[in-house]
Amino acid sequence: MRLRILNFWLHYLVRPVLSFQSSPARAKRAFEFVAPWVFRGPPHICHLTETIDDLTLNWVSVGRTTPRRVILYLHGGAYFAGSGASYRGLLGRISKMTGIRICAPDYRLLQDAPFPAAFDDAVRAWDLLIAKGYRPQDIVLGGDSAGGGLMLALLANLTQRGQQPRAAFAMSPWVDLTLQGQSLTTKQEVFLPVSRMDEVVDRYLGSAARNDPRASPLFAKFDRPPPVLIQVGSGEALRDDAVRMADVLGGRSRPACLAGCPTCLADV
Repeated sequence: MRLRILNFWLHYLVRPVLSFQSSPARAKRAFEFVAPWVFRGPPHICHLTETIDDLTLNWVSVGRTTPRRVILYLHGGAYFAGSGASYRGLLGRISKMTGIRICAPDYRLLQDAPFPAAFDDAVRAWDLLIAKGYRPQDIVLGGDSAGGGLMLALLANLTQRGQQPRAAFAMSPWVDLTLQGQSLTTKQEVFLPVSRMDEVVDRYLGSAARNDPRASPLFAKFDRPPPVLIQVGSGEALRDDAVRMADVLGGRSRPACLAGCPTCLADV
């Protein structure tokens, strides 16, 4: 019931506002305003920040967590919105459910730096965790929507480097910036109108190719990836992205599990 109410609120109140926002900065402010209402967290969230070489890491946990385990989480927001602070509630819920501390980097958005800055920051966040003493098998990767796509691009890079994380999960990942998924034309996105996705891709990539694997991990090479869980709503515009990504990963040596739900949320 709560997901249905949030879907209604996002679709009829938030989405129309973002439909007419021409400035990424203003759209980001709108996202930051509504995020605390959408991503309600559990009580007693511990949220600490750490800045290393201009990259801010958000450390979020609830209660007692497993030592030497961490989830590296990349937030959604269509590459122009979102932050560790705005995702505090969702990250708190994930930490409470898993008993694991979350590390969410504030990767650079499209208005801050050109592509592939976000990807480079994701790689830097991983390298910083390794420098802190975490082993690859201590780290689980996670992300949603654009952050889910960014996470899978990072995963492909890591498997090619021979650094395999323990596992990965993605919620409604945006993995194909060529926008070839059939569900983009038959479904509606609750947060960002599909009609504006092409504009966002142009602003994010600039002159880079839309099938660049750092932006569209659907076209990336995965060398023996770990188990990956992908969740997507049956009525989402990004459904085909998730299904095709699961097919790509499912053809490798480790399983990819695709889980569907009728009222999942996606923010691109």
